[in-house]
Amino acid sequence: MLGAAAVFLAIVSWFTILLAGQHISGIRQFTAFYLRWRVRALAYLMLLEDPYPPFGDAAYPTALDIAEPMGLRDRLSVGFRFFLALPHLIVLAFVLLAWGVTTIIAWFSILLTGSYPEGLYDFGVGALRWRIRVEAYLLLMVDEYPPFSLT
Repeated sequence: MLGAAAVFLAIVSWFTILLAGQHISGIRQFTAFYLRWRVRALAYLMLLEDPYPPFGDAAYPTALDIAEPMGLRDRLSVGFRFFLALPHLIVLAFVLLAWGVTTIIAWFSILLTGSYPEGLYDFGVGALRWRIRVEAYLLLMVDEYPPFSLT
């Protein structure tokens, strides 16, 4: 439900940024809340963190900071945002599929050995970073084009 609201608000923001050059503050705050919650929920779901994530903004081992944009937004990149993100979405489909498989492998490893293999953990953290960077880009929270990187 939160994700659907964030997507709807991103569409509203798309128009407001194209017309006025600025993101509506309340929409930006909601989207930042959603992304912080999403990082926590995905980190827990993909076995990167053990404590159950809080729904609100309480302390949690994973964190997300989004810098406020200075001045007017880049209307050209906002206007073509979805098309600019397509290469990321294609590559991320494969990365996230691999992340799902490695999480299952890590789950068995945790059950048998009690520890998350370091290489699989690093890959999971990198996949989560990449996913959230692209999601923040698509939800119009940042104008910087995300790198094709797990770091």
